[in-house]
Amino acid sequence: MEKAFWLERWREHQLGWHRDDVNPLLTEYWSRLELRAGSKVLVPLCGKTLDMGYLASLGHEVLGCELSSIAVKEFFDEAGIAYESIQKGPFVHHRGGAITILEGDVFDLDASLLSGVAAVYDRGALIALPADMRDRYVELLMRALPQSARTLLLSLEYDQSLAGGPPFSVPEAQVRTTYAGSHEVTRLFSEVTREVPPRFSELGLGGSSSPVRQKVWKIVRR
Repeated sequence: MEKAFWLERWREHQLGWHRDDVNPLLTEYWSRLELRAGSKVLVPLCGKTLDMGYLASLGHEVLGCELSSIAVKEFFDEAGIAYESIQKGPFVHHRGGAITILEGDVFDLDASLLSGVAAVYDRGALIALPADMRDRYVELLMRALPQSARTLLLSLEYDQSLAGGPPFSVPEAQVRTTYAGSHEVTRLFSEVTREVPPRFSELGLGGSSSPVRQKVWKIVRR
């Protein structure tokens, strides 16, 4: 999607993807990555998700990446976290406690910025990107992340002909093909969900005739 699309969504506060609680799939499956406390975790396209606070409460150093300054400010203000901001290269670095959010384009991330990252929590980045940008995003992470970094990925599957994204449908075959050869891909969870964006419900998605399936993946480089 174009940057202007997301910036407009934040200006208009059209946040159908935002949760007002910590994602239960994160709390259920995060331990499967077997990370040490203190490990650095990347949360791409983080918005103002409460999941960052949860990860910090586990002792992780959290590194978010978000395009919208509105999202960054709302995250820290709503969490009651004082923060400092400084421009470095293409990003504004906002740091408060154990959480740093890089305000800027995710495609400007590089190895120097992701140094020391032990894991990626992708709760909504891959499914936010259209197909032609998905490969670029994954290639960027493969190139910029340390070799030992692992990923907890949340994905959605639904009939894309009934509704355009975002969030986009990313079929299991595509997840496996994207990481084939270089990573071990393990499906941890798969279940039909009725918890869908309001726009999907309006289009009939999420019912028994047009199900939306949530999946959770553990992805580890071979």
